[in-house]
Amino acid sequence: MRLWVDADACPNVIKDIIFRAADRVGVETILVANQYVRTPPSPHIRSMQVPGGFDAADDAIVARVEPGDLVVTADIPLASAAIGKGALALNPRGELYTADSIAQRLSMRNFMDELRGAGVDTGGPATFHARDRQAFANQLDSLLRRVTSEEK
Repeated sequence: MRLWVDADACPNVIKDIIFRAADRVGVETILVANQYVRTPPSPHIRSMQVPGGFDAADDAIVARVEPGDLVVTADIPLASAAIGKGALALNPRGELYTADSIAQRLSMRNFMDELRGAGVDTGGPATFHARDRQAFANQLDSLLRRVTSEEK
């Protein structure tokens, strides 16, 4: 299992949680972004800088993700593509996307895009709270425990 992070928009507090978890369980972790991402010195963590461009980081992750990998992203199309390739996808707020939930989320995303295209102000994402950070940490820990226990 590898842990892929859509690092362009990932909150720093979530990256810190990922760094600690990666070192704790020894999972290979790759942060993908179109800009330099600082990572702590660790044999398990590295960053991959991709050329700038629309969805370049997403495309790089999709090209490399394999079944059983985990992708951390708030990007619905990326999560959908990862699930389509047999990977898991986890939102930085702690929501584990499933094949069922991602279809609904993709439909809602497309609907909101249409509204924005028609000039409707749909607002932005909700403020990131401590409860989101805790939900993410709990879900990541649960997934990593499950995977590492399956490997034994």
